[in-house]
Amino acid sequence: MADPKRKAEQPHHGLQHGLGRQLDQISTQLEELANAKDRLQGLLNAVLAISRETELSAVLHRIVTTAMELVGARYGALGVLAPSGDALEEFITAGLSDAERADLAWSDFPHGRGVLGHLIHNPEPLRVDDIPSHPASAGFPPGHPHMRTLLGVAISVRGTIYGDLYLSERSDGQPFDRNDEDIVRSLAGAAGIAIENVRLYEQIRDSAERFQRLLLPTLPDLRPFTGATVYRPAPTPGHLGGDWYDALWLPDNACAAVIGDVFGHDLHAAAAMAQTRNMLRALLYDRLTPPSSVLGQLDRTLHAITDLPVATACLARIEPEQGGGWTLRWSNAGHLPPLLITPDRQTKFLHAEPGLPLAVSTELRRPDHSHPLPPGSTVVLYTDGLIEDPAGSVDEGLAALAELATTHADLPLQDFVNTLADHHPSDGHDDMAILALRTPAPDTAPPHEDPAPES
Repeated sequence: MADPKRKAEQPHHGLQHGLGRQLDQISTQLEELANAKDRLQGLLNAVLAISRETELSAVLHRIVTTAMELVGARYGALGVLAPSGDALEEFITAGLSDAERADLAWSDFPHGRGVLGHLIHNPEPLRVDDIPSHPASAGFPPGHPHMRTLLGVAISVRGTIYGDLYLSERSDGQPFDRNDEDIVRSLAGAAGIAIENVRLYEQIRDSAERFQRLLLPTLPDLRPFTGATVYRPAPTPGHLGGDWYDALWLPDNACAAVIGDVFGHDLHAAAAMAQTRNMLRALLYDRLTPPSSVLGQLDRTLHAITDLPVATACLARIEPEQGGGWTLRWSNAGHLPPLLITPDRQTKFLHAEPGLPLAVSTELRRPDHSHPLPPGSTVVLYTDGLIEDPAGSVDEGLAALAELATTHADLPLQDFVNTLADHHPSDGHDDMAILALRTPAPDTAPPHEDPAPES
């Protein structure tokens, strides 16, 4: 006869077994949800990382590396399509070791044949479990690392295929699955937006730089002096700065040079810069007076007929002295001091009473200063973007500039100012302008009464 107690235990045992299965299913679902959440968070982080880049090359490389991280791929690449749309013109890779790169050094980059070409001509997501077995496979070039699996997704920008993202070899050795495909497709959509944004960024930056350069003059013939300039815009997209420079021969046989900086970084600052420079040029020809008087009249004119922002400026005249030699006469409107480099490569900042910036007050007298210029001397005028770094003081920036100028003082003048701009001691977040004049060597005759015409 069956044991009643044992009969009662059987339904209880079955209930426990069913409950255990349900708990296992719930545990699996929770784990899948956690993994999906982690992947979603990883995707969001990847999109944010890509969107921070401002250079196209950096964006493309970031797309590859973030895709690899999201699906755990060992290798990744992004092929950029040629304008014809049927071949690759650029191939960005990630994941190759130094040895693997060396093995491929003599191989041309893929142009879109084989399995890679299949995705170009059939821009639907592609998952391949065994590359050599795929009908479109054309084999690997000599030295190519072993790759068996592939996940390929097209990247489009404004509805046009821009390129293809390729991933190979999951770290766990498994083929790519549908979840991998879905998350890489999502990344590819964000990548297309990021590529479009950085292309617009570069267009804005290039247009702003071209506009800024159109506002700056080409130096006229300043013989017997040598003149050189350089302007570098800030890296901010659409940045328009107020830095300007100018140099010209005056009717009284002096060479005038000016550098200035209008406060602000927008169209208003750029327009103010152009107006200020043109006014100053007219006043220089009209007044032929000490620099302080010219700056004073400029300030009064700005107050009377314009509503321009505050600006700093340094105006200098290099005048011939009777019996030979030259003298630098200058007045400073709140600007950084000129840098003098003597023929024996000694540097000296011409510190003097700076005076107020322009558009602050017309009541106070502006000071004049003078300093002899030996033959073969170089005078450097510059804006604060060359030396300012929030991490250090202005004096530290000036000291670094003096050291840099001493090291490269023997270069031809244009190479010299380019070197100062290339190796500037600033943090590089502001635009910078440099104007340098070099007095003639001792055996050079002084200029005649008729100044050299502008080129």
